[in-house]
Amino acid sequence: MANNLLKGKKGIIFGALNSNSIAWKVAERAYEEGAEFVLSNAPIALRMGEINELAQATGSEIIPADATSIEDLTVLFDKTIEKFGKIDFILHSIGMSVNVRKGIHYTESNHEYYMKAMDVSAISFHKVMKVAMEKDAMNEWGSILALSYIAAQRVFPDYNDMADAKSLLESITRSFGYHFGERKKVRVNTISQSPTATTAGSGVKGFDGFISYAEEMSPLGNASALACADYCISMFSDLTKYVTMQNLFHDGGFSFTGVSRSVMDKFEKGYN
Repeated sequence: MANNLLKGKKGIIFGALNSNSIAWKVAERAYEEGAEFVLSNAPIALRMGEINELAQATGSEIIPADATSIEDLTVLFDKTIEKFGKIDFILHSIGMSVNVRKGIHYTESNHEYYMKAMDVSAISFHKVMKVAMEKDAMNEWGSILALSYIAAQRVFPDYNDMADAKSLLESITRSFGYHFGERKKVRVNTISQSPTATTAGSGVKGFDGFISYAEEMSPLGNASALACADYCISMFSDLTKYVTMQNLFHDGGFSFTGVSRSVMDKFEKGYN
């Protein structure tokens, strides 16, 4: 149900690949809530995805940009400012690990691939905000979000170097969030989402089994991509103006559950 929470707001949404993407759901919900926005992704991702369909459905312009490239980001923000003036929100939904894609064990990581994962999945967030700040692109009380995962705090063996990338992403959020808040009254946060069957998430070894485990560990069950989109909308709205520099768990309670009764029952049955 739409409540016009983002009526009159403008933004940029990075990372919508297909209808399974959280960024895709955020774009749909933002449109329903009255926002206008630019869709952006790396040129190779645009070729792989179905973003033209989303752009048509939401009346949005697509501006390609490699988020690891300051030059591309400069063009993106220049064009966005020309289109909208200052903007109110940014979603960074970008993550990639070549080590994960190639099935290379964490302890055997190829460090060129490792650095690529850091650049794409975390440092790109710093680059996006650096350009946004230099261009004075954000309205006061604007909201910038990135998507994280609890592997930044806990060990999930097959999450590989993406865990390190998410840790860096959250650190950048706190550090840049301080400066963006102090200088421009812009808030910066990450949302740590339940395991979600996106294109990126599904590439992690044992992902299907882990989704089932997380479902049984979470008192409320796993949060869906659409539910995450709703949370993003609330964070883009004026209802959350004083929330900044936070990593916000959106995982049905998984992050603070030591063990669930459902999981304990399975172990107890195994010992009988």
